[in-house]
Amino acid sequence: MKPSHELFRLVKSLSKSEKRFFKLMSSLQSGEKNYIKLFDAIERQNEYDEEAIKRQFSGETFIKHLPSEKNHLYKLILKSLRLFYSENTVSAILAEHIQSIEILYNKALYSECGKLVRKAKKIAQSHERFYYLFELIKWEKALLEEEFQSGKFDRDLNKLVDEEHNVIKKLRNLAEYQILYSKINYVFRQGGYVRNDLERQLVNEIQSHELIKGKNTALSKRAAATCYYVKGLCAITSNEVEDSFLNFSRVVSIFEENPNLIQDIPKQYIKSLGNLFYYYIGSGDFDKLFELIEKMRSLKGQAGFNRVDIKMRIFLTTHYFELLAYERMGDFSKALNMMEGINDQLNSFGEKLTKEDEVVFDHMFANIYFGAGKYREALRRINNVLNDNESNLRQDIYSFSKLFNLVIHFELENFDLLDYLIKSTERYYVKKKKDAKVGYEFEVEFIKHFKKLIKAARNLNDKSEAFLEMRDGLRKLLKNEDERVALEYFDYITWVEANIQNRPYSELKRMQHMVVA
Repeated sequence: MKPSHELFRLVKSLSKSEKRFFKLMSSLQSGEKNYIKLFDAIERQNEYDEEAIKRQFSGETFIKHLPSEKNHLYKLILKSLRLFYSENTVSAILAEHIQSIEILYNKALYSECGKLVRKAKKIAQSHERFYYLFELIKWEKALLEEEFQSGKFDRDLNKLVDEEHNVIKKLRNLAEYQILYSKINYVFRQGGYVRNDLERQLVNEIQSHELIKGKNTALSKRAAATCYYVKGLCAITSNEVEDSFLNFSRVVSIFEENPNLIQDIPKQYIKSLGNLFYYYIGSGDFDKLFELIEKMRSLKGQAGFNRVDIKMRIFLTTHYFELLAYERMGDFSKALNMMEGINDQLNSFGEKLTKEDEVVFDHMFANIYFGAGKYREALRRINNVLNDNESNLRQDIYSFSKLFNLVIHFELENFDLLDYLIKSTERYYVKKKKDAKVGYEFEVEFIKHFKKLIKAARNLNDKSEAFLEMRDGLRKLLKNEDERVALEYFDYITWVEANIQNRPYSELKRMQHMVVA
């Protein structure tokens, strides 16, 4: 039996058209339909309340078997959804064709069966669905055996066997690329940018794999797209912006030259476009960025992009980078105007929102509130990141949030609390540096200067001197590309400079953008 909350979430996830189709399918059945009563009761609830349902149907016999009724309803909804989307996805179409092929074969309707096999093969080939293609070749061989038994030897078995071997080779090739993708994706999701030799070794192992460094190693368009995607992610983790842009541009080109791929795996296309955003952010080309954001948003109404998960990904990607653009431009008022609507939408996603998305947006909101001078709101958001239980997820954001936390408390003049926070934060980085053996130079240097800053905080002259010393120390360290990654999470140098010049942080951010523009 499915847990109650899973049935509730499934019912609540249905669109109006999906509900209408479910009710239509149910109306075709005769007899009493207790599952419809249960469906309607759950649909009316804002939060699942099983006791309320038991009270509502206390006089009904079916309520005594509520677990089995819920299980039955869950299966019926899924069956209805399979039928509803049976003509919408290539996988569903091919699966249905293969089922029909088996039925025709078992009825000895070999001519009709062969016709359907040929039709399905064309679809599988054009969409590079190698698993289905392999299955269809199996049926083609079975039909060939029937022809041999009928005395027909005009078809070449060897040609079919060669085709089967070729499909197996392509299937294995794609699977190997997908394994490499999983490895680099794990590195990025756990730690973000490469910061030390151990992390760099993991990325180098992937980059030096023969399927990645070799030429013409991808045996299909899908494999080629995955190959360049892996290269792009490797470049992102190493903060090689130009290389990342080049590789993800190639992925996008492969997709746009092969529309079937976009239809089949729209999420990878969306992610590839999204990864181009990093380049425009890094280069400060915000016009190009906003142009690409609009391109992605325009996809929502197109075929293949009306899935809930795709709509969510488009919303999350475009709004995150729009906020990031305004943060880099120092236009915190625009970002603030967007945030209430974004926050409402994030809340509406409920449990569909991933933990990583929560962490990423909390960190972004903290940056924007800080830039707008709303330090208490910034602290609340950064605490969400620091108090998160998923300590292995996006360790890069978690780690730099500890530094950002100190900065926010400094602006709030929580100097007594900072005495404790500095010690605990320093212990954290010392341990991280010891475990990694190298790296975390920026964090250690920042803590060293921050401790001096706190001691000097109540004396204007001493504080100015401490900030000047911090600026010189950090600038020297940031000549190292590995350490410059710190500025992707918060602009520490501009914050220090703002305190030296006694000017608002937001003002200096805007001035920097105007100079670059």
